[in-house]
Amino acid sequence: MRGLLVFAVLLAGAFGTETFVGHQVLRIFAADEFQVEQVKGLEDLEHLQLDFWREPIHPEASIDVRVPFHSLQAVKVFLESNSIRYGIMIEDVQSLVDEEKLSMSHNSRARSVATFNYASYHNLDEIYDFIDLLAAEKPELVSKIQIGESYEGRPIKVLKFSTGGTNRPAIWIDTGIHSREWVTQASGAYFAKKIIDSYGQDPSLTSILDNFDIFLEIVTNPDGFAFTHSKNRMWRKTRSKNSGSSCIGVDPNRNWDAGFGVAGSSGNPCSETYRGPYANSEPEVKAIVDFVKSHGNIKAFVSIHSYSQLLLYPFGYTSKKAADQAELDAVAKSAVEALASLHGTKYKYGSIITTIYQASGGTIDWTYEQGIKYSFTFELRDTGRYGFLLPASQIIPTAEETWLGLMVIMEHTRDHPY
Repeated sequence: MRGLLVFAVLLAGAFGTETFVGHQVLRIFAADEFQVEQVKGLEDLEHLQLDFWREPIHPEASIDVRVPFHSLQAVKVFLESNSIRYGIMIEDVQSLVDEEKLSMSHNSRARSVATFNYASYHNLDEIYDFIDLLAAEKPELVSKIQIGESYEGRPIKVLKFSTGGTNRPAIWIDTGIHSREWVTQASGAYFAKKIIDSYGQDPSLTSILDNFDIFLEIVTNPDGFAFTHSKNRMWRKTRSKNSGSSCIGVDPNRNWDAGFGVAGSSGNPCSETYRGPYANSEPEVKAIVDFVKSHGNIKAFVSIHSYSQLLLYPFGYTSKKAADQAELDAVAKSAVEALASLHGTKYKYGSIITTIYQASGGTIDWTYEQGIKYSFTFELRDTGRYGFLLPASQIIPTAEETWLGLMVIMEHTRDHPY
């Protein structure tokens, strides 16, 4: 192992790419609030360099954390000495990263929408090429729009699916706001193909597009996504510089003007849930905010994340119930039932704060407070066996089952205008 670690360090130095040799993902089971607080205390020990995939919140929820090799012994000794139960979810993170790279090694830029490999992970250039191809091949149904630029100057591209008309009601779907959640961007590409294939063939989707426009943002955090391919596969945040700190990036799902800065986000620029200096500080977030406000007729907003197998609705920053909670809960129940009907994948559903944890400054809390009643967040596969490193073999099953859940939301939006 020591030889592998030395090799990894040399490799990282030569190519500037973060490696994860010997890193493990532990699943921790806190027995009570006191043990939760003990695990939370580990977050403050920056020398451990822990990466919490599931935050320590309350005893009913397990905690997933990636532990670097150099911190493994210290963390395990701490847990065992405090009688905190844990198991190993991923034995060696780098082995999964290597498998993922092998599955991508034969990728090349597709020459058409038909030859794009929907069962493989793709980098930013390949996805942007796909967006260009889609708009070029199906101009009667698809156009591409640029809603802004990222912090590093990349275009923020959105696909618009429309059968014509002006100021029509619309449905928004975004994927990849957290850059390391690769199955979401891959699912976004699948959704785009599904929409063009279904129009004129599937009566329900045809009816939706005859009455609504659909906006699809496949790469919501382009700088972070590019960074996951070039430097650090586990990168979550944006890539903006933080004044007074050497730590880079803001959590774009804590940066919205909905309960911004209250409990459920971090004021520490080095934290994975750093909210940023002020609401909408990130151009990636501000671009969507400006688009939603200028459009003025978006009726459903779905933001897609991974992992945990959840379908969530507002609120996350407060325990108050959404005015439309009963309706949102019924829609979520129908959506997860439809999703499970294909492969048997089980989802939990409910408000963010009651289903997972308190999270402030989140996307769908803001959209709901803007009057977009049908605001939902999916957390796609899995429940932790692979976490953010879901094998490419699960892309298509994940996307096709999620599509069934999306259709329930879109159909309800069509049938229950407001």
